[in-house]
Amino acid sequence: MGGMTVLDLQAAKGKRTLAYVQVAREEEAVAASEAGMDMIGTAFVVERAHFAKAVPDTHFQFGLPWGKHADKTEAIRDAMAAMTAGAQSVYCGYSPQIVETLAREGVPVICHVGLVPPKATWTGGFKAVGKTADQAAMVWRQVQDFEAAGAFAVEMEVVAAPLAAEITRRTAMLTISLGSGAGCDVQYLFSADLLGENRGHIPRHAKTYRNFAAERDRLQAERVAAYREYIADVKGGAFPEERHSVAMEAAVLAETFSGHGGF
Repeated sequence: MGGMTVLDLQAAKGKRTLAYVQVAREEEAVAASEAGMDMIGTAFVVERAHFAKAVPDTHFQFGLPWGKHADKTEAIRDAMAAMTAGAQSVYCGYSPQIVETLAREGVPVICHVGLVPPKATWTGGFKAVGKTADQAAMVWRQVQDFEAAGAFAVEMEVVAAPLAAEITRRTAMLTISLGSGAGCDVQYLFSADLLGENRGHIPRHAKTYRNFAAERDRLQAERVAAYREYIADVKGGAFPEERHSVAMEAAVLAETFSGHGGF
């Protein structure tokens, strides 16, 4: 087992801030691992099930997709499959009851509070959470419930920074900040935001380090140009050239058809 174990992550609490990235492609996972990322995560879907084994030296987390599981049995079956596929921890956006079921079986669970996209209607939509006393109390209560259920870490998404920092001091869980300030134990970004792959709106909490969207536009323009050149070569007779074909002795060709109607 390479990379930081759950025990290592817990031991780092209060000592140093960890870096965590969510990826969508294997090459992103490999690059993040090579760069020295502490934690890498992705959704546990068939197309990505091999990602963990591609980065054996980094702590890898598989996320249980929202809406896929109808009951605890389905969730634990998927969580066990994720662990078998190489995950060292599992993200679960479900209730404390589901989290408790997983934790009882030894699955290290990352839970989720604050702006939880599938549940955003309960907190007023896609906006910061915890700026009022009622919301702050709700977030703190949820964190306590998840800790009691056995989660080892909590993702806090767009939670007011002072609240996230205070919760970090009060909980034994590892706190993961997605737009919740610098006072958490772990900082978390999506690779698509970090690499600048998205066009248009960039979340306030995201920092873009490259402009992959522009690079993809450039590559697309190069594709179009290359295809046009190929089409022109075909129409003009410039492709294929002799070097693109396999030669054959004329005598051999003649012998092949001799006695069979000739030429």
